[in-house]
Amino acid sequence: MMQHRNKSFLLLCLFGLFPLVALAHEEVGVAAGFVSGFLHPLFGLDHVVAMVAVGLLGAIMGPPALWLLPVVFPLVMAFGGMLGVIGLPLPGIEIGIALSGIVLGLLVAFAIRPKVWFAAILVGAFAIFHGHAHGTELPEAASPLAYGVGFVVATGMLHLGGIAIGLLFRWPAGALVVRTAGLVIAAVGVYFLLPHLEAII
Repeated sequence: MMQHRNKSFLLLCLFGLFPLVALAHEEVGVAAGFVSGFLHPLFGLDHVVAMVAVGLLGAIMGPPALWLLPVVFPLVMAFGGMLGVIGLPLPGIEIGIALSGIVLGLLVAFAIRPKVWFAAILVGAFAIFHGHAHGTELPEAASPLAYGVGFVVATGMLHLGGIAIGLLFRWPAGALVVRTAGLVIAAVGVYFLLPHLEAII
């Protein structure tokens, strides 16, 4: 009788472990999704320079662009990421990403301050391409929501880095640093654009 009870108790414990194992697996999936999403923008130079450029441009333009552009980009990028996750095709993604570096870099390099509404639309348009690229590269085992949160957080950090550098623009030496950074960003954009132009030509 005691042996039968021990077997029953053992089976009950094993069944009780199933939800814990499933929960642990889900937590791993969420964590992996966040880490994958967080690292993805940081290891793509074409993404990094464009996101830093958004912060630089916002700092050069000043309020309200200082906070508006770094908010618009991640929000629209999340929308673009959703389009990528569901598999909605978007032509010219890599070209759009490369152009974002060129255009935003040149705006910074020449200290061009467009109207806030125009800058927001421009940044938002480029954000769709960046977001779609992130979404289509979602790992199969990752949580889409955690992955999206990860790349939005990383993007925000890159924007903040750009803003921090851009605030140096108020001093002559700092302005030279910021403008040089804009030229470097534009050059990186050209580098990523050239292979696609060669394919078209």
